[in-house]
Amino acid sequence: MGYGSLTRRQFIRVGTGAMAASAGAKVTVLNPNALSAYARVVSPSDTVRFASIGTGVRGCELLQASLRVPGIECVAVCDLYDSRHEAAREAIKKGVPATRDYKKILDRKDVDAVIVATTDHQHRKVVADACAAGKDVYCEKPMSHTVEDGFAMIDAAQKANRIMQIGSQGVSSILYAKAKEIFDSGRLGDVFMIEAYSDRNTASGAWVYPIPPDANEQTIDWNAFVDGAPNRPFDPVRFFRWRCFADYGEGLAGDLFVHLISGIHFITGTNTIARRAQSTGGLFRWKDGREFPDLIETFYDYPNFRVVLRCNLNNEGGGLLGFYGTKGTMVIKDSTLTFKPQDTRPQPESYSIHGWPAKLRDEYLKKWGEENPLPAPLDFRVDQEVETFTTPPGYDAVPDHQANFFNAVRSRKPVVENEVFGNNAAIGCHLANYAYFNKAVAVWDPGAKKIVKS
Repeated sequence: MGYGSLTRRQFIRVGTGAMAASAGAKVTVLNPNALSAYARVVSPSDTVRFASIGTGVRGCELLQASLRVPGIECVAVCDLYDSRHEAAREAIKKGVPATRDYKKILDRKDVDAVIVATTDHQHRKVVADACAAGKDVYCEKPMSHTVEDGFAMIDAAQKANRIMQIGSQGVSSILYAKAKEIFDSGRLGDVFMIEAYSDRNTASGAWVYPIPPDANEQTIDWNAFVDGAPNRPFDPVRFFRWRCFADYGEGLAGDLFVHLISGIHFITGTNTIARRAQSTGGLFRWKDGREFPDLIETFYDYPNFRVVLRCNLNNEGGGLLGFYGTKGTMVIKDSTLTFKPQDTRPQPESYSIHGWPAKLRDEYLKKWGEENPLPAPLDFRVDQEVETFTTPPGYDAVPDHQANFFNAVRSRKPVVENEVFGNNAAIGCHLANYAYFNKAVAVWDPGAKKIVKS
């Protein structure tokens, strides 16, 4: 038998592969899940009244999304910049009381829950005060600004017996639910390698937001903004582009890694903290005084698999989550999930035996064929085809994530992304930044609840 020839078994397998490829992958449009904001009717007596603390870019997005969640009502808003009060009213399409002082929100008896969409460095104090005031809390990601903040927030929520959900909306997505279903089914086999990235290539994506013309010390409560951070002279760049600065944010890790980590934890059921992390990257393009890199790549060691994450502000790569198993590959690219099985049936060696004499090679193939007989023609089945799933046009996971929270406020049942889940994901961000800035391997010490150098 020559080098390029095929056994009957190999011919059949190549043929069936071609058949599957020619048929094309079936695309399934997913339906909203049972918790969906689009599928549930709530009686007026079960209305949950909430207030938003922080009505900047993300705060207004959350307010707009709340209009699609039945059975909730925004009754007040708070922000340190006066013009955002009007932006919030426009987002919810109604006039509501507005204030700079979030404690006035917490004093209101008609507020059942709050959305916290402040800078990262103020999450701890606002969440702790909200829990102490008896309010349930939806807190934007990343949950914490420091490791210590995260554990303090857990204590505050659990001591006050409050419902708390962190705002990485992907964990409430119907696409992630399908991914988890496939992962849990075992069809991927053993998964030892996971990769994910979130890349973009615009000034807005790099947080170079324009400064509003009315931004000044009269329209912004600067002293309240720097509370919990080093005191500095008024600087609108720091106020509006706070994610660029370590005093207030966590850079790419806190803005984007946290979504990737949350998705991986949810899909794999791995609600834990990576054992260690190593980071590389740099500030190559957006050299505007920021303190975080515009490219970061981090390698994580988890107990059962390894993870590689990347965020790059210098190329429009979009987003991806890839799970690479011994029986198949599952990739989420933007709004599409693809599962591709692998042919793991026994195969005769087809490479190294070409260094054998023809006689030995033919004897090996003959013996292998006898020990691994082909199925009867009527029992033969075409290999499983590639499966593709996508979300309906216009689908947005944010209302679903909010619905998950507000339903839990009513029922007092657990949310999908509670304070422990959110803290574990946030610590992954802290590990990445620690490794990057210290140029060392960042190791999680679970006993001391802190990050140490390797």
